[in-house]
Amino acid sequence: MKYYEVNFDGLVGPTHNFAGLSYGNIASDKSAKENSSPKGAALQGLEKMKALSDLGMKQGVLPPQERPHMPTLRKLGFTGSDKEVLGKTAKTNPALLAGASSASCMWVANAATVSPHPDTADGRTHFTPANLVSMFHRSIEHPATGRALQTIFADESRFAHHPALHSSSHFGDEGAANHTRFCSDYGDPGVEFFVYGVEALRKGAPAPKRFPARQTLEACQAVARLHGLADDRVVFAQQNPDVIDQGVFHNDVISVGNGRILFHHEKAFLNSTEVKAELDRKLPGADMIFVEVPDAQVPVEDAVQSYLFNSQLISCGANASGRGGSNSATLIAPIECEENPRVKAYLDQLVSSGSAISDVRFFNLRQSMKNGGGPACLRLRVVLNDGDLASLGARVLLDDHLYADLKAWIERHYRDELTAEDLRDPALLYEVRTALEELTRILNLGKLYDFQRG
Repeated sequence: MKYYEVNFDGLVGPTHNFAGLSYGNIASDKSAKENSSPKGAALQGLEKMKALSDLGMKQGVLPPQERPHMPTLRKLGFTGSDKEVLGKTAKTNPALLAGASSASCMWVANAATVSPHPDTADGRTHFTPANLVSMFHRSIEHPATGRALQTIFADESRFAHHPALHSSSHFGDEGAANHTRFCSDYGDPGVEFFVYGVEALRKGAPAPKRFPARQTLEACQAVARLHGLADDRVVFAQQNPDVIDQGVFHNDVISVGNGRILFHHEKAFLNSTEVKAELDRKLPGADMIFVEVPDAQVPVEDAVQSYLFNSQLISCGANASGRGGSNSATLIAPIECEENPRVKAYLDQLVSSGSAISDVRFFNLRQSMKNGGGPACLRLRVVLNDGDLASLGARVLLDDHLYADLKAWIERHYRDELTAEDLRDPALLYEVRTALEELTRILNLGKLYDFQRG
């Protein structure tokens, strides 16, 4: 039976806006209060999905969440009609309204951590939604995330779903943005790589000084236990605190992996030599391939500005199914990498040198990038075989027909431009609900949203 690494991309929601909500995310801070284009953002993301599908990748979609999220505002004490709640929130605390309206769930690399069934003790694929406790606007996502994942991956004989971890900073969990799986072939047992920013329960442990460490060792260990992962198939590594303080808020801003390849900056990890040796020792049946980017060629500042490491690392064509261990991979990079002279020079040299990364393709994702999310932020990777794919409980695998349906849906329902003032407009809320009602029919998701469920 064939196995595939399926990229499930988040559809950008109709309230995509620039509110500068993500402390430690430099791009998000720089774009704060600019007008956004929800339609432009959604179409850019959809075109990237279509391009990868055309390359031979299995490509899925995940739905956006309802925003503004009225249940959250009502839980915080705002009462009255929807119009009154929005008006009171905007008057009392505009930042709170911006948080409840954020379309940040588009970055589904933070949706969950996924361990495929070749790695787990019970032979099922395990999902744990990320609690995202470090940021208010993201901490409200996990209930709806869990519901969507359970709806799509509904076969309990194949898939196991866990609730998000305890909502405490000691168990801060940012999902797959800090998790990578290495393997020879996608259907073979692999080694799961968890990267954390701080050991929260140990006093005096190394930690960043300027920006928060969003992922804890304790969260990584808890997810590994819940997923039934064997100790000899797990590696825990600490992110370099110095790079967190330079804007590397997740590991996927400083490294990316696929199959046997780890593409990383030389300053990514606190103890890089030991980390790489442990990965190499624990990977079953093959050697790791490390592609290390020297700081002298691409300083951390350039890596953060261009999002070089927030690229997707994929195996195309025949290698899209099963051959995770291919020695040749393609980098799906944001166009900012092409525009940064040092990054572009490095990539040209990398491809021409005969390295494990043999091709680079650039994509325009400016609307997402301005809010601090590149190609890798937009996707959640799930290893599935043919039987798993046949069991999915929704129409979420992209083909030409679904692509056409989603493009027409975006064109019908999304605004070309959105301002901060628009978030208080009840008309926007009703536009969102109308769009999501239609989307659940397109994707066969049933009554997924709170407004549908009463």
